[in-house]
Amino acid sequence: VQLQAYGGGLVQPGGSLKLSCAASGRTFSSYGMGWFRQAPGKEREFVAGVSWRSGRTYNTDSVKGRFTISRDNAKNTVYLQMNSLKPEDTAVYYCAANQYGLGNRANDYDYWGQGTLVTVSS
Repeated sequence: VQLQAYGGGLVQPGGSLKLSCAASGRTFSSYGMGWFRQAPGKEREFVAGVSWRSGRTYNTDSVKGRFTISRDNAKNTVYLQMNSLKPEDTAVYYCAANQYGLGNRANDYDYWGQGTLVTVSS
């Protein structure tokens, strides 16, 4: 299983960025896919998740109304659209796959991508 996350970069406060996670290596129809982030000196935290089969989504409170997770079954790709970015959103963002479905704990996830850095700064 391979998860390739990309799309990070430097953006000004209030700006937008879209992350992508390309999944390969197996059939993901029963999986849950998640985005996590880890800021310097902090623990990895859950950001958003989506059920590959149903499309049901779940966001953590700090990003509700600003971030949207989605998936494209045909492309085996999961996206994280991030709007109204704040400096506190600065972190390395990771995508992950959970073979048992949706979850909001890092330990729920079996496979991880390499991370992509998002920096929100003026």
